[in-house]
Amino acid sequence: MSVPEITVMPLDHFDPTLPLPAYETAGAAGMDLRASLHPGERISGIKLASLSRVLVPTGLSMAIPPGFEGQVRPRSGLAARHGITQLNTPGTVDSDYRGEVMVLLINLGAETFTIRHGERIAQMVIASVVQASLVQADTLPPTARGAGGFGSTGTR
Repeated sequence: MSVPEITVMPLDHFDPTLPLPAYETAGAAGMDLRASLHPGERISGIKLASLSRVLVPTGLSMAIPPGFEGQVRPRSGLAARHGITQLNTPGTVDSDYRGEVMVLLINLGAETFTIRHGERIAQMVIASVVQASLVQADTLPPTARGAGGFGSTGTR
């Protein structure tokens, strides 16, 4: 299996003392993304009030090879301990995107949460992508499920 090579470019506000995204264990599917806050926010952090959202900078842009995407996902520990999760889950970093990787966090907890400089705020999974070819039709082939939607396959 070929391993895609991701080129990472630190931006002006990236703190060079922070590690680049990395897999924390040998079996990890996702590499951790850290908050690289702008210099004026590094000491105080970013306050995220209950039911508020914020785009958190990573200070990095990436070149993901064609045929792959970066899926940005929430960190389970932040969600379990503080109610911090990601709104667009998973967020997609397309292979032709060259802007800063940002993480859209929301606080579903009751207390204000402070996002600290260098904190692990999300994880990125690199996944293969297949682009489909769509064909318009007047009918679709039948299936046993048919048009049954939410809850149509039962509760067990």
